Parts: sequence; structure tokens; C-alpha cells
Amino acid sequence: MLTTLNTAYTDTRAADLAWTLGREPLPALATLDIEFADAKLQLRLLGASHQVLLEEERGTCSETVACIAGSSSPLPLGVAKRAGDWEYEFAARVETLSRGSFAGRAQELLALVADHPNGLAGVFPGSPHAFTAMLAQRHEGQVHWRTWHAYPQEGQLVATRTKVGVRVPARL
Repeated sequence: MLTTLNTAYTDTRAADLAWTLGREPLPALATLDIEFADAKLQLRLLGASHQVLLEEERGTCSETVACIAGSSSPLPLGVAKRAGDWEYEFAARVETLSRGSFAGRAQELLALVADHPNGLAGVFPGSPHAFTAMLAQRHEGQVHWRTWHAYPQEGQLVATRTKVGVRVPARL
């Protein structure tokens, strides 16, 4: 699903993004509810980027990547956490592209996400290449999602990927 977000472009630099786990739901400009066989997922576009809410019988998981007031922690390159029966993995990458490459990559990503049944993308007013896009899937008992945050004024694209699943005991 592709939508135009009715808000000012809040997080205008890739360096302003921060990551948090376990935050309460924040006000969303657009949402997409996805039901997998044994999990509910909500993709949320915020004025300051994204939030994902996952609910399974074992519990819930909330990931927020956004420009958060008062947060000075930068976006991590990677995080791996265990919480009860859950394993959570997060990775982020910042790409700097030329103006022409950026526009092409932006169009490619928006086309990929806009027509996907588990995709949500929002374009910010003022630039067709200022967007946040999200895509989710369930694979082998794990929920995966990818996000892209575009900053055309800097030529930067922040890509994240997350995997959440039940912890598998080690074999002896």
C-alpha cells in the first residue's frame, strides 16, 4: 500500500534516527495490519519514521526506528537479543547515493512495496523521493521485516532488517 503522509518531514537526517525496543505504540499516520497463521503484525508509519508491533501467543515485541525527542543514541549497525522464548535480530545500513542513483533506487523500492500485500510505504509532501517503506513476511516460524528511510536532500537511504522468532534450544 502506498500513501501520501499528511505531515511535515520530521526526521530530515539519517543521523537523527534512533532505535528502541519495547516502546508503547506511538501515534501513527498510516498502518497496515497483517495476520499470519499464529502472529499479528502491525506496520506503522510515524511522522518520525516507523514502528512495528508484533503479537504472538508467547508475547509481544515493539520496534521503533525514529527521530525520538531526547534520544541521543545513534542507530545501531546490529542488535541481537534474547528475551524469554524470543530471539530478536536487527541490522541497519546507511547508503549514500548520487542524485540519479538515489531517484532510481527510490522508485524501485516504492514500486516493490506499493504492490506487495504485506507492504506499506508513505511519501512525505514536498519530495517524491522522501519516504518510509516497510515490507513483512513470515518464514520458517520467524517474522521478518525490512524498512527503508529515504533522505533525498542528503542522498542517503537507511535500510533495516529485523528477524523475530522463537528461541531454538541448542542441540548437544
